[in-house]
Amino acid sequence: MSAQIPASDHLADGTAMGAVTLLVGDLDGMTRFYRDVVTLQVLAAEGDTVTLGRAGRPIVVLEHAPALRHAPQGSAGLFHTAILFESQAALAAAVYSVANTAPHTFAGSADHLVSQAFYFTDPEGNGVELYWDRLRTEWSWTHGKVEMGSLFLDPNAFLRQHLTEEAAAGGTAREAASVGHVHLSVGDVTSARAFYVAALGFDETADYQGSALFVSAGGYHHHMAMNVWNSRGAGPRMPALGLGRVDLELPGADDLGELGERLRHYGIAVRDDGATLAFADPWNNAVLARASA
Repeated sequence: MSAQIPASDHLADGTAMGAVTLLVGDLDGMTRFYRDVVTLQVLAAEGDTVTLGRAGRPIVVLEHAPALRHAPQGSAGLFHTAILFESQAALAAAVYSVANTAPHTFAGSADHLVSQAFYFTDPEGNGVELYWDRLRTEWSWTHGKVEMGSLFLDPNAFLRQHLTEEAAAGGTAREAASVGHVHLSVGDVTSARAFYVAALGFDETADYQGSALFVSAGGYHHHMAMNVWNSRGAGPRMPALGLGRVDLELPGADDLGELGERLRHYGIAVRDDGATLAFADPWNNAVLARASA
């Protein structure tokens, strides 16, 4: 008997990213980085798990996994976790904090037309993007695809323009922030499209000549992206430090139920406990979906 045909082919418009779980070797060191450098707050710490975020919203969950080692180069996994700040002043304060406390972690910056972004690498090699979105009315769309670029963005000029004395002193530390998107390293874009668009139900928003795919729900520029820049041909992941899980937050229980139907329709193994759906992509990147209301 075949799985029930899902009521919708798309994720609900209100879908958002939840926290990203990282498996880490040095829990104390990684906690210091995301708390003291990136300017997140410790929301919970119990045993071998530390949850950090802003304004009560979890962003990064660190799970101590000292028995694991780093994956070999070229493996699938996390490319970066992108933390979205609600104001340029709050973003500037975070960038200023990294510049003062861990300048060696800076990996670049860019104006993507839809956003302004700064890139870093955490102490265990996980990519981190700190960014701010322009208003959606300023984004440009053509035939359902969003226009994004990688224009030069001078970090020092950005700080001179947007860093206030109040923000530098911690005045924006309690402003909300969230995981805006998650970027993965995968083995091939065709399989990524089949999983994340056809089965999971994201809408495709950009395709970079078969080397990267950008997807979203509800007209966002991208909630997730998959590229082969460092991982072309990679197979399923083995247990390793780095990405532990990506969380998705759907608006309601009906939306979660439709997602479960769609995944089963496409033959994807799903663990359903009544409140969450747990599954994995073709590279064993773990995903957990829950209803936010």
